[in-house]
Formats: sequence, C-alpha cells, structure tokens
Amino acid sequence: MELIGPDHELYDALRRPAMPQYEDVRPRVIARCACVDDVVEALGYARSHGLPVVPRGGGHCFAGRSSTTGLMIELSALSAISVEAELATIGAGARLADVYRGLHEYGLTIPAGCGPTVGIVGLTSGGGLGLLGRRYGLTCDRLVAATVVLADGDVVTCDAERAADLFWALRGAGGGQFGVVTSLVFAAVPSPAATRFRLTWPRDRAPDVIAAWQEWAPAAPDEMTACLQVTADGVRVFGATLTAFDVGPLDDASEVDVRSDLSWPALKASLSEGDPDDRVVHSKSEFFRSALPPEVVGRLLGTGCELNFTPMGGAYNRVPVDATAFAHRTERFLLEHVGPDRTAVRRSWSIAHAYGSGHVYPNFPDPDLTDWAAAYHGANHARLENVKAAYDPGDVFHFPQSLGGGR
Repeated sequence: MELIGPDHELYDALRRPAMPQYEDVRPRVIARCACVDDVVEALGYARSHGLPVVPRGGGHCFAGRSSTTGLMIELSALSAISVEAELATIGAGARLADVYRGLHEYGLTIPAGCGPTVGIVGLTSGGGLGLLGRRYGLTCDRLVAATVVLADGDVVTCDAERAADLFWALRGAGGGQFGVVTSLVFAAVPSPAATRFRLTWPRDRAPDVIAAWQEWAPAAPDEMTACLQVTADGVRVFGATLTAFDVGPLDDASEVDVRSDLSWPALKASLSEGDPDDRVVHSKSEFFRSALPPEVVGRLLGTGCELNFTPMGGAYNRVPVDATAFAHRTERFLLEHVGPDRTAVRRSWSIAHAYGSGHVYPNFPDPDLTDWAAAYHGANHARLENVKAAYDPGDVFHFPQSLGGGR
C-alpha cells in the first residue's frame, strides 16, 4: 500500500473524481492499493486514525459517494482481467473500455454500460444497465462471485453458496455499503457484432417521437436497445441491435446514421466519440410503468432540461424482484432529467413524478430523496438492512442515504 498525501505529486490526479462538481473534495490521505493485502492494510490505517473511508474504482457517483475528506482507497491498480471457461475475473479498478477490450480478446463480453471510464464495481453493485441488458439482463445478473474486504479486515469470497446473503446484496443495492470489493467473477456472453444506429429529428418533432418511443422501445425484441435523448438542438434515438435493423414507427428521421458489423468494443467506443463532457450538471430520475400523457410531455419540453429515456423490459424484467437486491424488475422505462440549473431539473422531475413508480435506479443516487429506502430498494430494503448489520455492524462504510442508519 502506498499512502499519498496532499503534498504528493500524484495527489491531485488521483483524488479528482469524474464528476466535476465534487472535484474540490480533498481526502486527508489516499491509499493506493495494488492487491487485496493492501486494502486490508488501508482499512486498518483508517481504523487506527479514526478516518471515514470510501473505495473508488471509477469516481462517477452522482451523489459524490466516491469522494471523501477522510481516507480514499484508490483501486485503479487492481485492474487485471482473466478468463477461464467463459468465466471472467475482473479487478475492482477496471474501467469499462478496458473490460470490453480485454474480454473481446477471448470473444466474450458482459452486458454493461457505455461510459468508457466507469468503474466495473460501482456499475455492478447498483445493477448495471446497458445495450445488451434487454438481451442478457443487468450487469449484476451475470455476476457469479465476488471477493470483498470487510471493515474488520476479513476477506470474504461470496457466491450463491458462500456468504450468499452478501452476494445477494452486492447485486443491485448500490456500491460501497458492505465492504471493499476487490474482484468480480462474471458468466461472460459471446462478444457480438452489432449495428449501431442514431436517428435525429428537429426539436419540434419531439412530442411525436417521444410518444412513439414510449410504445415501441420497451417492447422491442430483446436483441435491440433504443434509447431516446431530447436536447435543445433536437431529439434522437440511438442504440444497438443484434438483429435486422428495424425501428418500427420511428422511420421518418431527418438524419440517419447507421454503422453495421461493428465489434462490441468498437460499437461502445463509437457511442462515446467527441470531446469529454466536463460540465457541472445536475440530474434526477425515476422509473415509469406506463407512458407519459402528451400534456405532461409538453410541459417537460418547456423546462429547458435534457431528457434521457432508457428502455427496460426484456431480460431485465424476467428476474423475480427478490432474486437480487435490484428491486426494479417491473418497470417500463427510466427517465433522467439533466441540466446545469438545479431548480429547472427539480421542476422537470416534479412534472413527471406524479406518473412515476416512485423507484429510482441506485446508480443514479439523488440527494433530494426523502423516502430513499423505498425508492432505491423497494421491498428488498428490510433484507438489505439485515445484511448490512451482519457484515458492517459498525457502519464503517457510511454515507448519506446508506443502509445501517446514521452515526
């Protein structure tokens, strides 16, 4: 373990999260860990110095939970990827772009997100939506084992038979609440060739496109994921399909960009082309089980916020609600409201909220939530509290809206 303080030349580069609104949060010390024993040592250091502790794999937490003024456990060196018999073992410091490239060498992949620098553990712990999700399920649905360092330094390998309650909780409760995950084992799937599509309409067509998308995309074939984004410049539907390209009622776009026979890493890279987005933006979101009425869509379009629609359905919804900690198995789509003006984002969310399910994706944490336990965890909350009490009774891994209560 290497301890890095504010005077170290690497301190600023290591402490800076991906979310720019939290870049001024300064840990007292950073523990740079390259193996499981380093993580054990780092937790011991935190205990002996009375420091709060957070692990960081990617630093993309919308609520800043991967930043701290205490001890930050930095895991980027734990990024090895190996494959044996289609089981992929991935270190906690691996980012998605590296995961896709590394697994593609074996002809494999996992269903996961599009952000190339997103950390694999945070994504998996909160569920994990992605372009292959309607075909193969959440990222956490492919998880078969995990290695976790608990607050007291004990190292636990959990799966369906060993520490099965912890394994259940790691699949969808949200990251960083039970211990420091150091590696994950996934049942990988074939790395497909796919068609990427991007269809664009003028902004004034947004009501029609949203109406068509709400009816079509969540019920599309499992092999297709079509997301919708409304910005000030226009409205677009984009995504990927493993089958013949057919977007049903969305066939009159003013611009059509289709790229066929892309490898899965190439497809993912094509969706993150362009300059990095370093804006400070605010976000609120909610799941929906039925389409928004036209008059509500009209009001949303007047808020000035970016609207991002993600389809559910398919394999996401064929898993029982209590099979994993991810409680959102009956939803039709996810709507995210994004913008630089927090007041406008809150107003946009409140317009749609009356029609929402009340459930919120754990990987999109929302500090405004009052009944966060029901929003993130639904009927699984009581069981999660029991797991928290068993594996982190001292609430060492504590942050606002976390299991285990305050301190």
